[in-house]
Amino acid sequence: MNQAHDTAREQDALAALRAATATRHERLDSSLPLSGEVPGMDDYAAHLRMVRDWLAPLEAWLAGYADGPQAALPAVERLGLIALDLLEPGMPAPRAPAAIHAWPAGASSAYRWGVCYVIEGSQLGGTVLYGRLAERLAPHPLRYLRGAAGGPGARWRAFMLALKAGVRTPEETAEACAGACAAFDSIIALGLHSASTLRQS
Repeated sequence: MNQAHDTAREQDALAALRAATATRHERLDSSLPLSGEVPGMDDYAAHLRMVRDWLAPLEAWLAGYADGPQAALPAVERLGLIALDLLEPGMPAPRAPAAIHAWPAGASSAYRWGVCYVIEGSQLGGTVLYGRLAERLAPHPLRYLRGAAGGPGARWRAFMLALKAGVRTPEETAEACAGACAAFDSIIALGLHSASTLRQS
């Protein structure tokens, strides 16, 4: 198969992921605790708890596999940054984690590439939120939103290249889209739960 055909097929996988998750992405953005016009510390705490309750079971599930996206890039201590942010002065009292989503045992590598597409992409959104909220929520360091020095761009580009190599056939692309949609659905559900909790507080 020629190189031009390979490149087109790889681009199709990324385009399929973006198309499959576009509506969910928009829905998530509008349901985030930080989506209001004047978010405060309670909203940031709710955002951190939501992401923690989403990431913790996902990372535990992904750790059970040795192939696929887990081997593509160095691990990032996202949960550690969340824990530190929640301990900062002025943050509200801790709350118990929300219900844990059950991830499928024996999921294909392609499905997990789709899930990790959402995890890695979330850090890009975090950088945007950091730029909008760093001054408003100062002196809180917003470690989780700030992420690594230099921003997430280089890691995202490396992830995209690895994803293209790992998801190549139409069947793998469909599996990746299913994984990405499931990842979005699980965090959307947590976001709606968080919004309901904030309204009741």
